Amino acid sequence: MNSRKMLLYGLLILLALVLASCAGAGEPGPAGPAGAAGPEGPAGPAMTAADLACTDCHNDTTLIAGKTTAWEESVHGAGEAFVRGTSASCAGCHSGGAFSARVAAGLNPNEVETGDPDPTRQDCRACHQIHTSYTADDWALETTDPVALYLFEGETFDGGKGNLCASCHQPFGKIADAVDGMIEITSSHWGPHHGPQSTMLLGLGGGGVEGSPSAHAIMVEDTCVSCHLGEGAGHGFEPNVAACQSCHADIEDFDVNGLQTDVEALIAELGEKLEAAGLLDDGEPVPGTFPEAQAQAAWNWIYVTLEDKSMGVHNPAYAKALLEAGLAAFE
Repeated sequence: MNSRKMLLYGLLILLALVLASCAGAGEPGPAGPAGAAGPEGPAGPAMTAADLACTDCHNDTTLIAGKTTAWEESVHGAGEAFVRGTSASCAGCHSGGAFSARVAAGLNPNEVETGDPDPTRQDCRACHQIHTSYTADDWALETTDPVALYLFEGETFDGGKGNLCASCHQPFGKIADAVDGMIEITSSHWGPHHGPQSTMLLGLGGGGVEGSPSAHAIMVEDTCVSCHLGEGAGHGFEPNVAACQSCHADIEDFDVNGLQTDVEALIAELGEKLEAAGLLDDGEPVPGTFPEAQAQAAWNWIYVTLEDKSMGVHNPAYAKALLEAGLAAFE
């Protein structure tokens, strides 16, 4: 066979193979070995702590530690009142966790139906919206809505940021009406339990005495917060004279114009008369039924002395009027 014939036969075989491949693909063969890794790309910018919103609060300042240290020394931070949070009637204020849940549900304290099985103190989370945005916005208060005083129909406390405080610091007891000129002291816990500062500011809640809001309720922006967390006060919640000097420029203590001295004297005098008449025993109410004016005197003494505890500062005119009316009951 000459070379020309051999070339022709080769072309015919190649054509047959091409035609066979166009007729349909066969089964794929096994995968070949993986190729070598490519070169590493350029590194992106390094992330720093400043890139995290958490550092708005969790940083190397005393922003949190300073507040925590002061709070731990306060009654909210060191007191034992939180243990009462296991009771349904107490949980909405006494347990920090239950307080937050109550506020979120828009309930009054007396509308809480179950106790808190694991009560907490009134801590950062009770007052602030901690870890909702993970920024400094978490310092926002749980609520600043005006507070309808649930024992006083139609009465509202509207004191700015102080509304957060008033949602619990309102009376949980109201003096009963007289029956045949007599009022019963029902127990040794009788009185406007246990934080009636909001009603004292408004001139409400006493027995037999009409009052009116004080200048502290009307003129102090943010009421409770301005005085108890203002300049020089902080999260110990003890008012500082410096927080008052924006209005009372020349004062050196809280005994402005001798107010606390006067109130202290009235407290002592009325307390002696109540003890002698058997309505108080070592400063505690004695259960029994007493003439209306004397029972009101005991209620008002408890209100000013044991419950409000400002020695007249919250509402000077009303505090003095309550004590003076009590003294008049024994004339």
